[in-house]
Amino acid sequence: MFRKRPPPEEERRVRANDREYNEKFQYASNCIMTSKYNIITFLPVNLFEQFQEVANTYFLFLLILQLIPQISSLSWFTTIVPLALVLSITAVKDATDDYFRHKSDNQVNNRQSQVLIRGSLQNEKWMNVRVGDIIKLENNQFVAADLLLLSSSEPHGLCYIETAELDGETNMKVRQSVSVTSELGDPNNLASFNGEAVCEPPNNKLDRFSGTLHWREKKYTLNNQNVLLRGCVLRNTEACYGLVIFAGPDTKLMQNSGRTKFKRTSIDRLMNTLVLWIFGFLVCMGVILAVGNAVWEREVGSLFQSYLPWDPPVDNFMFSAFLSFWSYVIILNTVVPISLYVSVEVIRLGHSYFINWDQQMFCSQCNTAAEARTTTLNEELGQVEYIFSDKTGTLTQNIMSFNKCSINGQTFGEGTDPLEPPPKRLDFTPFNPLADPEFCFYDDSLLESVKVGDLHTHEFLRLLSLCHTVMSEEKSEGELLYKAQSPDEGALVTASRNFGFVFRSRTPGTITTTEMGRPVTYTLLAILDFNNFRKRMSVIVRNPEGRIRLYCKGADTVVLERLHPCNQELLNITSDHLNEYAADGLRTLALAYRDLSEDEWEAWAESYRCADKAINCREDRLAAAYDEIEQDMMLLGATAIEDKLQECVPETIAILSLANIKIWVLTGDKQETAVNIGYSCKMLTDDMTEVFIISGHTVQSVRQELRRARDRMIELSQSRDGVKEEGMGGWGEACFMGNGFRDGQGRDGEGGRGKQQLQCPPPQPPSNLMDNISGEFALVINGHSLAHALEADMETEFVSTACACKAVICCRVTPLQKAQVVELIKKHKKAVTLAIGDGANDVSMIKSAHIGVGISGQEGIQAVLASDYSFAQFRFLQRLLLVHGRWSYLRMCRFLCYFFYKNFAFTMVHFWFGFFCGFSAQTVYDQYFITLYNIVYTSLPVLAMGIFDQDVPDQRSLEYPKLYEPGQLNLLFNKREFFICIAQGIYTSIVLFFVPCAILSNATQANGVPLADYQTFAVTTATALVIVVSVQISLDTGFWTVINHVFVWGSLGLYFTIMFALQSQTLFRIFPNQFHFVGRAQSTLLQPVVWLTIALATAICIVPVLAFRFLKVDLKPQLSDTVRYTQLVRQKKRKPAGGSVGGAGRGVGSVSEGRLGARGGSRRSGYAFAHQEGFGELITSGKNMRLSSLALANFASRHSSSWIDTLRRKKHSHTNTPPTTTASGESSPAPSVVSGSVPPLSNSSSLLGGSQDTPIEEETATAPTQNTQTAPPSSAQASLALAPAASEAAAPHGSALNADVLTCTAVRSHGGESPGGWTITLETVQEALFGRRAISTRVAAANSPGPPSVAKETRQIE
Repeated sequence: MFRKRPPPEEERRVRANDREYNEKFQYASNCIMTSKYNIITFLPVNLFEQFQEVANTYFLFLLILQLIPQISSLSWFTTIVPLALVLSITAVKDATDDYFRHKSDNQVNNRQSQVLIRGSLQNEKWMNVRVGDIIKLENNQFVAADLLLLSSSEPHGLCYIETAELDGETNMKVRQSVSVTSELGDPNNLASFNGEAVCEPPNNKLDRFSGTLHWREKKYTLNNQNVLLRGCVLRNTEACYGLVIFAGPDTKLMQNSGRTKFKRTSIDRLMNTLVLWIFGFLVCMGVILAVGNAVWEREVGSLFQSYLPWDPPVDNFMFSAFLSFWSYVIILNTVVPISLYVSVEVIRLGHSYFINWDQQMFCSQCNTAAEARTTTLNEELGQVEYIFSDKTGTLTQNIMSFNKCSINGQTFGEGTDPLEPPPKRLDFTPFNPLADPEFCFYDDSLLESVKVGDLHTHEFLRLLSLCHTVMSEEKSEGELLYKAQSPDEGALVTASRNFGFVFRSRTPGTITTTEMGRPVTYTLLAILDFNNFRKRMSVIVRNPEGRIRLYCKGADTVVLERLHPCNQELLNITSDHLNEYAADGLRTLALAYRDLSEDEWEAWAESYRCADKAINCREDRLAAAYDEIEQDMMLLGATAIEDKLQECVPETIAILSLANIKIWVLTGDKQETAVNIGYSCKMLTDDMTEVFIISGHTVQSVRQELRRARDRMIELSQSRDGVKEEGMGGWGEACFMGNGFRDGQGRDGEGGRGKQQLQCPPPQPPSNLMDNISGEFALVINGHSLAHALEADMETEFVSTACACKAVICCRVTPLQKAQVVELIKKHKKAVTLAIGDGANDVSMIKSAHIGVGISGQEGIQAVLASDYSFAQFRFLQRLLLVHGRWSYLRMCRFLCYFFYKNFAFTMVHFWFGFFCGFSAQTVYDQYFITLYNIVYTSLPVLAMGIFDQDVPDQRSLEYPKLYEPGQLNLLFNKREFFICIAQGIYTSIVLFFVPCAILSNATQANGVPLADYQTFAVTTATALVIVVSVQISLDTGFWTVINHVFVWGSLGLYFTIMFALQSQTLFRIFPNQFHFVGRAQSTLLQPVVWLTIALATAICIVPVLAFRFLKVDLKPQLSDTVRYTQLVRQKKRKPAGGSVGGAGRGVGSVSEGRLGARGGSRRSGYAFAHQEGFGELITSGKNMRLSSLALANFASRHSSSWIDTLRRKKHSHTNTPPTTTASGESSPAPSVVSGSVPPLSNSSSLLGGSQDTPIEEETATAPTQNTQTAPPSSAQASLALAPAASEAAAPHGSALNADVLTCTAVRSHGGESPGGWTITLETVQEALFGRRAISTRVAAANSPGPPSVAKETRQIE
């Protein structure tokens, strides 16, 4: 590790089979090391890291002071033992984490590879591979280093690779060796190969490579197509050989992996600051007491020198004050005891075990439980504001399924009518022995159409079986394996296969199929290949009868405009179907054909050959030739493919959005892919105001596009300003704004009670416009544009634009760019970030974020190994954050508040006592009480609270995502809360000192002996302190378990037991010099005046706290208070015998078999999943016609998760909105932003069939009757839904609504006044929970019939 680093490379020169030549350049070996320590460096490096914690340095300093006998009044072991314990626990944890890193490194470094050494292949460990070695790879093996492909078992030096570890794409990619080396397939020939590669130095650019191969006095250009990168997997290729160019840390995979960073939570950083403040406060108290000591020694102490002389080192009052200062620093150091950090580590460990043990985060399919791989970040999970997610394998399964299709104006596919029984999966085996058993389809009408010989259906399926670039391998009769460039191609060919049109094989000039059991061979005349600009592909074939036909499939936007005019009627019908499919989130393709005469074919073929041979502008000429022939086509229909999202991804994103968490998708996929997935998981919706595409190639163009997007946001927001007054059905009218802007101009609105003019606040200043945009925008930016946006002079503009958007998608980004985006948000927004991914390409992003989450998916374990938390499904993220994260933050904050309170209450008594003991550094308490107070008497209760406490159950945390926001705003523990805690602690210390002091100074025992002695005062104060802090933690505990009861009351009993034992005659006889309070506990606590003193001090300390909390809950309840109260109301009226409201027992993430479609109809092409130009040229050239023995696995088809659209819309409330006045004269908060121009729904409870005086219990009971009459709201109305985040998802059709659906009526108790001082309307409940006024919109069940139009529904309500 101490090896001298070589100078930076300008170019790399590698000579094959010549280690001696290559070693003189000191290239890195292939050994990788991701660990932080080794045996030698562990102790010094780990201690250095730990003493970066201010508290550890502080306690080390105190330990040194306690070793000086002249100033120490406490034993040194009271500090060194806890400090050593904390350092040891942390060191063991760090060593364990690093051990697993070493284990992972060894596992990778010890993999075997076949290396060509002295003419023969020998097995070598990866760590022993050197630059310049030639290694052999076999099928399904990982590439050991960055290799220059020399030869392959496939024709023309081709090989297929999967790059999931690098860019997350599981599609096959093709690589080809340089033609001059492609025939060197034999080890003997390769052993004599001595070519020299001169190339670029190591870098992190995955998509670029440039170099030159020098061999036999000739030069051959090298590019990215000739290179296999470490992390790739060889697929469908028996073997290949490669020359090692980059090894170990120089490989592009490792260049994109960020360094392991020491992560610290915001609470840790705050505690470091607070420790410094407390130390300053401690110094101030020491100075005050030292000055007091100097004054006292000079004015009073000098009078007692004859019998109270100074100790030998002290010869004047100034030196006495100096020693007194340090003595008080030691005595008062318990304001931040070392036990605080021990307790914090124990609490975090407990939280980590709760995550590991959570059965609801266990994936039974892959038998994987959630794992907290670190114990230091749990409370940070409750403060996340930005989530950066990978796409492939994280949001999606990358499994495509043929879902629906439209043929000649008739639609086929699974039905979604909830009133009908669920359809059965079709069994194709009796009809077609070549069918794929994994294929799922449910509509038998399409199969019947095939059986009756419908010509349009047959032609539709024939197109699917011919128009593609799939390769087929048939190992045995009827056992077909398809190798598809992209999953969508495989899904379409598999669909045609099951319906009787089976693609069997191909040659460069023919395609062989089996049509309805009859083998047919077509002559392949041309492949008009797909690329990102054409968005379509075509084939021209000649059937056995000699007829020439062009088949085309592609994005409907490009295919439909190339149709013959006679298709207009069919075009209209198919367009409607396409809109329906797009609304369901499916990827659509349009299919068409054109018959060609021999003359047309010959003429076009000649122009095509000329374009293909062109030297200049070849691509443009080919595109023009393709466009020429793809005209006047006849429409066949359309396909709808579903990319299988992971389970409950849309619901998870919706709930996290409701918790005010912004989700950015950072993916290596192309733009169309990412946008399609954005629509599928409902990050993007068709009713968004606008989606901005940033695709500039220069700094200036990117800057202009960002500014145009920003100006457009402001323009659209301002254009929608104004008052939108609508009738509120007896509840008055409200001012609804678009995108967060208001002006003072009212607008008359027609309502049930007449017209009324409302005034709204003036518009915000221009400087605040971007901050106040509601976020109904989305931003999509490409990797090359992102590279410019991340530059220093551009990053501010990018952040301001992107953060004003509701969704941000970054496409074609490199792993390093992912990390840079995360760092950018950390720098500018000062927000807690979380990165989640499943591949090696996500490692740098995971390491850069405050919290890294790895998904144990299909792309290896690199992401899991680099992560802080791991689980198997994206949907578990909502539980990790909203339940475990929120609870951890809540518990840690309550723990810290109480801990600082109890220690200030304990320590400050010494300060007050200093004014009554001549500032002599005399302690108030017995030294054993000082030692045991934080370790025994008060440690277990606060640990129990910190580990087990919760304000609301986990179900409520998921149902009310706005409960998560206090953590984001850091409301529960901050500098203000800290000062409140220490103020309460100082108040308690004043009471605990002066109340006993005042009472006992004049009190006497029954026999007339005065009680005003030091030991009686010490016992009384200590007992009162333990009782007060025990009562206080009882008030602070919100969730009582058996362990809480045992720890709280057990610690109190333990205090009395230990006190009586330590002050007994027995111990005094054994150790007379150690135990001075002999018999004092018994004599003191037998006095009634002592117990009255303790009771009075306790009452004075606790009663103000109780009064304040009752008033706060009554007058200004927190969100959790409101949730608990509404749950109490429900529990009181819940029927005991199965009468609970519908959906109450179902989980938040429940999945229904049906699918609720989104509204709108922006269609999205299935070609979003073809990540590069097609294989057409390879097929027609014949280079890849010899098939390998392995092929792609079949794509399993499964039903997708349903989407509950009403969860998607997040309201942005403004805390500074002044109240508006309702028609009835009530003052209520102004409503929040409502996107779009949809008028507000009436707030009249008469629409629900109940009066305004109906209590909540009766109102809830009437809800089911209305449920079946109200259609689901549209997207704009969905944001007005009253139900908690998952209530709509849980309620089945026709059942009672969940009781969480609140209504806007007053809460009344049947006895008049509300119990416990609660006088709260359900409007206030909804205002607190959802940040908006209660609106009486009822959300129907998830599978209710489709919604009527917005205008129609609004008219009905008005």
